[in-house]
Amino acid sequence: MATYKKKGHKPSSKEEQQKNIEDQSTTAEVFNTLDEGAGKTEAWVASNQKYIFIIIGLAALLILGYLGYERFIQEPKEQEAANEMFQAQEYFDTALASTGAQSDSLYNMALTGGEGKYGFLDIIDDYGSTDAGNLANYYAGFAYLNTNRYQEAIDHLEDFDSDDEILAPLATIGIGDAFLQLDQPEEALNYYDKAASMRSNSFSTPKALLKGAITAIQVGDGDQAAEYLTRIEDEFSNTPEAEQVPVYLGRAQAMN
Repeated sequence: MATYKKKGHKPSSKEEQQKNIEDQSTTAEVFNTLDEGAGKTEAWVASNQKYIFIIIGLAALLILGYLGYERFIQEPKEQEAANEMFQAQEYFDTALASTGAQSDSLYNMALTGGEGKYGFLDIIDDYGSTDAGNLANYYAGFAYLNTNRYQEAIDHLEDFDSDDEILAPLATIGIGDAFLQLDQPEEALNYYDKAASMRSNSFSTPKALLKGAITAIQVGDGDQAAEYLTRIEDEFSNTPEAEQVPVYLGRAQAMN
């Protein structure tokens, strides 16, 4: 049967009296320890109050400074950079639809500017910390690639930093293309492989896989080429790249 102590209950034995004394002593010790800890904390706060206020004040200033920078400096700069880049993008888009000397001229205007407007290189120099400045590296990289200036293309495409589903792998493919033109197929193959594994979509991934397969054949790696081509067949059978698989797959298999 469960038992309980009635109100006013007195210890009935020496053992119970001793236990009661020990319980009271332990409780008192705990509270004394807590009081001592609280006292030490209060004393530390009191003695370091000046420094605590300084730290809090600095933190508040940093937060307010960051918010002010974003609101009054960075946001207007982002908008200004986007506006300045509009003409360069127009030159670039027109160059894509052109050929020969006209195309080269338009790419150069996209890079260096024209009609008093900024080019991509100006945007990079003056607005490098903005999203537009970052995107300008992407456009500049492909403008250089399309005008056969491959090292400059590599430099700018490597400076482009993005998590975009399409642009990020396309920039990596572009670096591979530049290395291929510089007669460095092994390095190109590394970038095609990287681009193929960065994302999985029906636009950039089969491009990277096909370029990787062709380059793998070039360097004598038929197994790697067959692996890329088989992936196109299995995962991207409705893309234009899939139509070229039979030809290159035959070459890759013939190497074994």
